[in-house]
Amino acid sequence: MPLGETVEAMERLVDAGKILRWGVSNLDTDDMEELVASGGAACATDQILYNLTRRGPEHDLLPWLAEHAIPTMAYSPVEQGRLVGHAGLCSLADELGATPAQLALA
Repeated sequence: MPLGETVEAMERLVDAGKILRWGVSNLDTDDMEELVASGGAACATDQILYNLTRRGPEHDLLPWLAEHAIPTMAYSPVEQGRLVGHAGLCSLADELGATPAQLALA
């Protein structure tokens, strides 16, 4: 489905009062550029895989989203629970008086 058609459909739902806001998932920088060019500047968020072990979005996507004032929503921010047992993270969290999950989210 072309992004432009999707944007139009989502905006019709907003206009009809069926939804308040809408967002996308797993769109990279090129996809987000296409989305905005298609009228999707009202996109509420881009939900992406992002955590301490998966930091690729920091190179281009996160700066692009910030520049366009589109919030990022991380899914799997503690790597499906694997980060809470990471020795280095546990040690640092203990030093800071936090839990490993709190530190990973911060």
